[in-house]
Amino acid sequence: MGFSHINKKNQPKMVDVSGKEITKRTAIAKATMFLGTEVISHFENDELTTKKGPVFQTAIIAGIQAVKKTSELIPMCHPLLINGVDIDINIINNEDIEVFCKVMIEGKTGIEMEALTGASTTCLTIYDMCKSISQKMVIKEVKLLEKSGGKSDIKN
Repeated sequence: MGFSHINKKNQPKMVDVSGKEITKRTAIAKATMFLGTEVISHFENDELTTKKGPVFQTAIIAGIQAVKKTSELIPMCHPLLINGVDIDINIINNEDIEVFCKVMIEGKTGIEMEALTGASTTCLTIYDMCKSISQKMVIKEVKLLEKSGGKSDIKN
């Protein structure tokens, strides 16, 4: 079995989804990020406001925007009409956070890349907004937790 994005001449192609059925699809990605005690200690009521504005609120907006722009960043992703995006950021201890990005559509192709891009961009925005406090932050892991509505459902 070959790669779906490579044609018979071993050249890149965008997969033709015209024959696929429209289904409700959901994907959830999770990112974990080390902020460190120095950054976390500045939070009050699960939010930190820097000179650039409220960190988590801004990061969530950036993540939503990234979901909508995924096909412009990843060449073989189809432009999609996104039905909804829900991003949740949790401080899990005195050093780490986790980001969940859930994306929903009714479409012919999966949205794993959109969920992964949203979670990643949320973390990158947090890094950007907090780097004046510390540059020891680390985006540790970005992974797909769940997808449903396509050929195969996944739940990790």
